[in-house]
Amino acid sequence: MSDYQAPLKDMLFTLDMVREYNQLDRFDTLAEYPADFVAAILEEAGKFASGALAPLNASGDVQGCRFIADGDEKGKVITPDGWKEAYAQFAENGWTGLALPAIYGGQELPRIIAQPVNEMWLSANLAFVMFQALTQGGSEILMHFGTETQKQTYLEPIVSGRWSVAMALTEPSAGSDLANTTTKAIPQGDGTYKIKGQKIFITYGEHDMAENIVHLVLARTPDAPEGNRGISLFAVPKFRINPDGSLGDSNDVVCSGIEHKMGLHGSPTCSMAYGDNDDCIGELIGQENKGLMAMFVLMNEARLSTGLQGVAFGELSYQHALGYALERTQGADYQTGERVTIARHPDVQRMLLSIASQTTGLRALGYSIAAWIDMAEQSDDKKQVAALRERIALLTPVMKAFSTEQGNLMAGTCTQVYGGMGFVEETGVAQFIRDARITTIYEGTTGIQGRDLMFRKILGDNGTALQNLLRQISSDADQLPGELQELRAGLVSAVAAIHGQLRTLLELQPNANGGIGKQADQARLHAGSVPMLEAIGRLCSGWQLALLANLAHKQVQQDRDPAYHRNQMALAKFYFAHGMPQIHALLTTVANATSGLSEFDFALAGE
Repeated sequence: MSDYQAPLKDMLFTLDMVREYNQLDRFDTLAEYPADFVAAILEEAGKFASGALAPLNASGDVQGCRFIADGDEKGKVITPDGWKEAYAQFAENGWTGLALPAIYGGQELPRIIAQPVNEMWLSANLAFVMFQALTQGGSEILMHFGTETQKQTYLEPIVSGRWSVAMALTEPSAGSDLANTTTKAIPQGDGTYKIKGQKIFITYGEHDMAENIVHLVLARTPDAPEGNRGISLFAVPKFRINPDGSLGDSNDVVCSGIEHKMGLHGSPTCSMAYGDNDDCIGELIGQENKGLMAMFVLMNEARLSTGLQGVAFGELSYQHALGYALERTQGADYQTGERVTIARHPDVQRMLLSIASQTTGLRALGYSIAAWIDMAEQSDDKKQVAALRERIALLTPVMKAFSTEQGNLMAGTCTQVYGGMGFVEETGVAQFIRDARITTIYEGTTGIQGRDLMFRKILGDNGTALQNLLRQISSDADQLPGELQELRAGLVSAVAAIHGQLRTLLELQPNANGGIGKQADQARLHAGSVPMLEAIGRLCSGWQLALLANLAHKQVQQDRDPAYHRNQMALAKFYFAHGMPQIHALLTTVANATSGLSEFDFALAGE
């Protein structure tokens, strides 16, 4: 089953909340997009998502990509039927440059408008649209760190969709540990470098949809220092680029195979060989040994996009689970005894609302982060910009990890609603679980995001960013009306609990003399990082749901679509009863995270 309908009403309601709450109309470039214009964009994007992308989702899963291992076309990757045509339509409609500058052929829309459009594509066919975050992030790298010549060479073809982007970080022996990168970059004396090495797990590293593929490759120059400080970034096109912008000879960039994966079969995950014939030429992007600084622009873009994938799977799971529950008759009503659809059973209702409320909260958080990025780019207030960037940095690992973990759980809950029919391929929902599984792994596993949050984003600034967030949530809780006091109480309780845990964590951080503290303290920080991330993720979801409920309450008071807005209030109340109490259990885990770790003998267990 590949059905998907864009939840336009929910998206527009969420955008209304984000716009009102953040006073986006204060910014001229955000105020110039009236509600009817935004609605028209979303409607067109929804038609493309449901009409062009969703029908290819199931067929792409079954057919997958094909790697040509020998013959004249050795190393080529053939995407599933319909992929090339959909890509051409995607590019022709201008979707590839949705939030990129008009000077390079983009539509230059604010992130807050691009975010719901991206969500639609991710729900409709994640395997297909995974190239889009790479296009956005790769373009931003070139805009920030590329020379004028590089911008003129690369950006228009990338933004237009004629060329695509691949992010080449991971190596067979290094995994996520980029400090162990061994790919070499040998300067040639003319400003170019010969690239030689191998990379694995390269999304869309090779495919048949675009004319050229620009690989952004991490590599080391001969005299580079060890570790992360010695990594540089290079633009390595599949085909060399002539002075007039036309494509030249092959650049000794070869796909040596594609992975046979659990899911996302339509998206080629490639092993790449650079310079096997000593003829691969790359251009330095930015400065030597500063490659990670540039690459993190793309990585952060990808992490936020991956977080939105959790929302996309939640929405897709909810649509299918709700549709099935409203049609499937089974069992008797617990009060009347009549045979009813399973949507009448309280436990099924619990599962449906668990998906709907979590999806709604995370959607609002994702849209809010997009708005803060827009505001940071457009504000003239340096203090406000610093505060916004601080919050974006704090919540990037939370959005990436918590949202994708919840996306997996929501896909599983969808299968549970289907019962035995969810376990067979003909209903299509098994694909959700297979496709969603990788989202918690790529762009940095949940554990990596947890450590980033704990050590860089919380302890790294002595808890300042988190304390500022907690103060904002407390202030917003105080604005809730009497009819939503249960939400206020839930927020106040959760904020106090997280603040208390924060004080304890700050006492465990590395000391001022550069020491690492007691070994047990460090183990606790590491082992407690993921549950701390989940606790903050749940708090942020509840916070956003409370803001939505507050707006919904105002709409009900004015008799504007009261039935719809009461449903929005009900979602928030459900989450505060079923989701928010888990924050306190998670914080108990943070406080006792090393219990059993030091006593358990893993070597003995492995014998």
